[in-house]
Amino acid sequence: MGNNRKVALVTNFTDYAGPPALTALVNANFRVLAHDHAVKDADTWRKCSSMYPEVELLSAKDPRSLIEAAWGVAGRIDAIVSNDHFPAVNSPTPHASLDQLRQTLEKLVVDPFALIQAAIPRFRAQGGGNVVMITSCRTHAPMQGGAIPDAARAAGNALVRSLAIELAPFSIAVNAVAPNFFYSEAYYPRATFIDDAKGRDYVRSLVPAGRLGRPEEIGELICYLASTESRFLTGAIVDFAGGWPAAQTRPATQ
Repeated sequence: MGNNRKVALVTNFTDYAGPPALTALVNANFRVLAHDHAVKDADTWRKCSSMYPEVELLSAKDPRSLIEAAWGVAGRIDAIVSNDHFPAVNSPTPHASLDQLRQTLEKLVVDPFALIQAAIPRFRAQGGGNVVMITSCRTHAPMQGGAIPDAARAAGNALVRSLAIELAPFSIAVNAVAPNFFYSEAYYPRATFIDDAKGRDYVRSLVPAGRLGRPEEIGELICYLASTESRFLTGAIVDFAGGWPAAQTRPATQ
């Protein structure tokens, strides 16, 4: 591998925008490191290794130890893709669980904050880097009973804007891809929204593009933000939703 080959770290790689991010970055000749708490046992590890033979899987208990492991393996990281997802809690607020709120905030806000916080000194020492957070644009049309995921996703997007301002002087760019109506088994599974006619009609009724976003499309966008040397591009939250919401009728789930 050449000295100029860029290195990317992708978190929570087994779902949401993780698989397309891995594919796009590998195709762009990145050295790709990946981590996911879902990869716990030897069988899952072997399965993921066979699916992504060019990706180096890392084991770590928490965001800080993951950053230590990544820089320890590669010596530098040019881009971090913080691919954060958690099952959307849809419940009327009087019946919502505070534990579900805490868990959602932990996965969608606290963990990415801790990851980036740990990376800042290392990015500064190497002269900069790119951070790409995968958030959501679901708050453009809030839904009844969606206060927990709406609050968490709004906080994630606010984090992008605040960190961008703070880190811009150090050539550290922080941007987000904010999907909705993007195919993933986490939120819009194939069986319901692609293979089933009713699911396809539901999507067409809400999304001007008339379909779910494709993995290769979001992968291309993530790869651009991870690879660009234009660190003047920072604080952007790029909606990836096929023109939704054209009309605020029914809600979405990412």
